[in-house]
Amino acid sequence: MARSRRGKERLSAAEARRIALAAQGFADGRPAQPGGHALRRVLKQVGLLQIDSVNVFGRLGPYPLELVDKAAWYAPRRLFEYWGHEASLLPVATQPLLRWRMQRAHDDAWGSMRRVAQERPDLVERVLAEVGERGPMAASEMEEVGSRRGEPWWSWSDTKRAFEFLFWSGLITSARRRNFERLYDLTERVLPPAVLSAPTPAPDDAQRELVRIAARSLGVAAERDLRDYFRLPLADTRARVAELVEAGELAPVAVEGWSTPAYLWHETSVPRRVDGRALIGPFDSLIWERSRVERLFGFRYRIEIYVPAPKRVHGYYVLPFLLGDRLVGRVDLKADRAAGELRVRGTHGEPDTPVGSPTALAGELRAMASWLGLDRVSVERRGNLAQPLRNALRA
Repeated sequence: MARSRRGKERLSAAEARRIALAAQGFADGRPAQPGGHALRRVLKQVGLLQIDSVNVFGRLGPYPLELVDKAAWYAPRRLFEYWGHEASLLPVATQPLLRWRMQRAHDDAWGSMRRVAQERPDLVERVLAEVGERGPMAASEMEEVGSRRGEPWWSWSDTKRAFEFLFWSGLITSARRRNFERLYDLTERVLPPAVLSAPTPAPDDAQRELVRIAARSLGVAAERDLRDYFRLPLADTRARVAELVEAGELAPVAVEGWSTPAYLWHETSVPRRVDGRALIGPFDSLIWERSRVERLFGFRYRIEIYVPAPKRVHGYYVLPFLLGDRLVGRVDLKADRAAGELRVRGTHGEPDTPVGSPTALAGELRAMASWLGLDRVSVERRGNLAQPLRNALRA
């Protein structure tokens, strides 16, 4: 049973952890048959999903992979893609709250997009007309001859930058994806009519609602955590937080071990315990703000995907492991489909890893392997939990 903490001015470190995990949906337990209702519950809790299927697996367990695809890419469309945190799937009702960002594309979009919009407005207009005539379409279907001359193979062409500028502006959107490549169409042909006709809130009002969503989804947070959730401007976030404190929706609190002021969402309650067990994807909203992860869990986490292999500490695609209300370890995973196995390339436990962690981790890895259509889990001898995990998988 949860206890209300409204009005409390101090929180223990353990209370803050439990609040954060409950706000993110890790205190509810997994549904026996994850379907549309369960996905909507997760979205209500987290507000948006950075695009990575593991983020949903952590909360729902083995779910039908088409579940998110149907919600995002097919009618009745419940999700749309936009720059929420990073490239994210958001409830369509959130779209009006992000129009201020779309309207600021000429000032806020990435530099290469803005350059093309300023220097080659004719190209941007041509791309928009082409999408209107041929969409849904990929940017690769309209590449200019020689547009990448002298540039690395992986760089964006000006045509791709024009597509992305229009995407940032909200004039076109992602109708669906094809092997991770966006297929763009006019926004008016993709979003539901009720969303398109919804009034556009003033920027201050929209940002205030985004901070509300972040506060509900985080439970207890520093100002930088609230700002990072939707990547809001510093000065705007500071003003919106002050307004929500004045309105009584955010309560300033001191959290044990935190050197920064914190804010508690006014409807937050503290579970007496959290019995979580989940592999947390690198792009999961629980661990977006790295300093928050250290404040909450004493767990230092960095994404090493872009780090040269010899300099990686824990591996390439590393997932923290949640057990109870702690992050107790991490695993570096690779789905080897040719071999039919989920390869654990490294397994590292924290100094205070509970005795039962390898057994619990083995269960999660088996579930993930099955969900991915793989036959087995293999563990390489790297990391201080590798041998205990091998033993647990053999048991």
